[in-house]
Amino acid sequence: MSEISTLSDLYIDELKDLWSANDQMVRALKKIAPQATNPKLIKMLESSQKGIAGHTDLLKTLISNQNEQVSKEHCKGMEGLVTEAIKHTVEDAPEKGPVLDAAIIAQYQRMTHYGITGFGTVAAFSKALQLTDDNKQLKAAVKDMYEADELMSELAEAAVNKEAAGK
Repeated sequence: MSEISTLSDLYIDELKDLWSANDQMVRALKKIAPQATNPKLIKMLESSQKGIAGHTDLLKTLISNQNEQVSKEHCKGMEGLVTEAIKHTVEDAPEKGPVLDAAIIAQYQRMTHYGITGFGTVAAFSKALQLTDDNKQLKAAVKDMYEADELMSELAEAAVNKEAAGK
């Protein structure tokens, strides 16, 4: 995007940034998921990748609906989170088992929280811009992310962290 001078310009720029963030997170999860050992965690990571793909499709549609070029802006924020996630779960990771599963959940949640804030921000922008349909869809995406995050917290607290503590 060239110059941002209106909220509409900022909205488009943020949508494009989120598209990049989503793509980076999916690529990271494809590397991280095979490291997981907890069956519920494995299933949740696979499901999450599908959810992220759906949210990416939404972003592309919203960009297109604004008569903008459907392209993404590289997200340096997610780049940093992905670098850390790969470092702690693949490169310098604990051995496979509960401790690594706990690390995977921690890194997943960091990346997810970035998405929650990003999608929440563009939802607020869409509301201010009176883009009612965009707002409804973006709020639904935020709700999806909150639910996925909550499920990860429940898995961590009910099983994975307890197993890791016992090691």
